[in-house]
Amino acid sequence: MRDVQGERDTRNIPIDRVGVSGVSYPLAVMDPSENVQHVTGTVRMSVSLPKDFRGTHMSRFIEVLEKCRGKMTLGNLEEIVDALKEQLAAPEAEVAIAFPYFVRRAAPVSGAESYTRIDVEFWAMKASRFDFVLKVAVPVQTLCPCSKEISEFGAHNQRARVEIETRMRRLVWIEDLVSVAEQSASAPVLTLLKREDEKALTEMAFLNPRFVEDVVREVSLRLDRDERIKWYRVSVVSDESIHNHQAFASLERFVSFPAR
Repeated sequence: MRDVQGERDTRNIPIDRVGVSGVSYPLAVMDPSENVQHVTGTVRMSVSLPKDFRGTHMSRFIEVLEKCRGKMTLGNLEEIVDALKEQLAAPEAEVAIAFPYFVRRAAPVSGAESYTRIDVEFWAMKASRFDFVLKVAVPVQTLCPCSKEISEFGAHNQRARVEIETRMRRLVWIEDLVSVAEQSASAPVLTLLKREDEKALTEMAFLNPRFVEDVVREVSLRLDRDERIKWYRVSVVSDESIHNHQAFASLERFVSFPAR
């Protein structure tokens, strides 16, 4: 049968990325408390296409995905991109996997437990060297310091979203980054709250007013102290409750530690 994709192309134009996206796939992700968590991910897989090839073989992306049977770890992500490079004769390969991850949280007073959804993305790429980025998006609460200062009573507060991307020296759990985000905000956002919990979280936020700038800096201070992390990017977006817009702040930096 004629291999149309493998035909030689004479237009002399390499393509940066070609592949498949929007692939829904069942995944098994490492969980420090439950050992493994079964989720449904959205997968994007691509390779670089040399100028001499007309196209790539799209079915081979799914074949590589099938071989890992949905198990996703830092170790086998490198195996996946290696397999893509080999199967598609490509100098570079990339995989991005986005999925909802659920963290068990207890309410501050009643202790009632519930799941909080965290949006997570794994990104892996390999040319000559392997590169991996873990991204989490954590819902939190912020209370405006300015509103608290100028108001006779109360202050406006709102839900915000903390996004943390990291390159790591050693394994960093998703839960570790969730804790960093929640501790840096005015208060966490929880799914199940009794009245006593609502009171506690409302007062917690009032006692810890945070601008988006404050949250970004608080996250940065915590990540700077973590020797497992070598690079991070932080972004905070606040859905303002009394303004018809969002407020945001972001920063990116490398983390260096003295040699021991």
